[in-house]
Amino acid sequence: MDFELENKVVIIGSGAAGLTAAIYAARANLEPLVFEGFQAGGQLTMTTDVENYPGFPNGVMGPNLMDLLREQAQRFGANCIAAQVEKVDFDLYPYCLMVNEKQIYADSIIIATGATAKLLDVPGESNLIGRGVSTCATCDGFFYKDKKIHVIGGGDSAMEEANFLTKFAKQVTIVHRRDRLRASKIMQDRAKSNPKINFLWNAELHEIIGTQKDGTNSFFYKDVKTNKITKVETEGIFIAIGHNPNTELFLNKIDMDDSGYILTEGKSSKTNLKGIFAAGDVQDDVYRQAITAAGSGCMAAIDAERFLEEEK
Repeated sequence: MDFELENKVVIIGSGAAGLTAAIYAARANLEPLVFEGFQAGGQLTMTTDVENYPGFPNGVMGPNLMDLLREQAQRFGANCIAAQVEKVDFDLYPYCLMVNEKQIYADSIIIATGATAKLLDVPGESNLIGRGVSTCATCDGFFYKDKKIHVIGGGDSAMEEANFLTKFAKQVTIVHRRDRLRASKIMQDRAKSNPKINFLWNAELHEIIGTQKDGTNSFFYKDVKTNKITKVETEGIFIAIGHNPNTELFLNKIDMDDSGYILTEGKSSKTNLKGIFAAGDVQDDVYRQAITAAGSGCMAAIDAERFLEEEK
């Protein structure tokens, strides 16, 4: 593991936002140091076919796309390190990061640690992500044309996902563990008035059935009132219970909203701390797409470059 202890730009995270930032920063001769974290490549490494990323008319495998982005960043001089940032100190400038018991100093930092979809931690769930189990309707809805699918959740996210999926699916059933929804009234009304949407009440997801080869084919749910276990056939399951931004490392060190997303100024990637920028899903709770993450990574790199010029 070879890297400088003093750096112009350190990028924390290696998803679409982090690696795009690395490409732009490297082309500006800033020699960015990228700490990839435990899941190098971010959420796209858990996705099989990506069909909505520009430039790939026949689609591209998620892990392959991230490998291409990393290769492109490295070609221009980015140093990508498979390590996790363990601690940050934003009290003094240059900023200090602790990595593998080493102190790393940075004149600017781009935070691109992303967000993680909340999962239910039931049997079969993690094994079948990308094999009939999804956490993103906008990303994967197209693959479910004329199919009967299920959305797990009862909040605004679930209603939004279900309504969007009716553009493709033959039938969408919302599975909720209570007998009433948590979603706002307007979102409830939209879902309930959609003829393609059905509801399965008092149903708690118990287990997802399928194989890596053939995908998801059914699930078991428990009736929370009777404890009866029932099997239901399905052609796809969307887990829609929200996301958690990966910001634990920065708690009480940088301004965030009530949900833990890093706040940025206006149309920029600037945070409340000079020289620290945020890009991608760690600051975007609206779009959460690879292409928007990449765009904000570009913004963050340009903001960092301009900051460093001004500091000179």
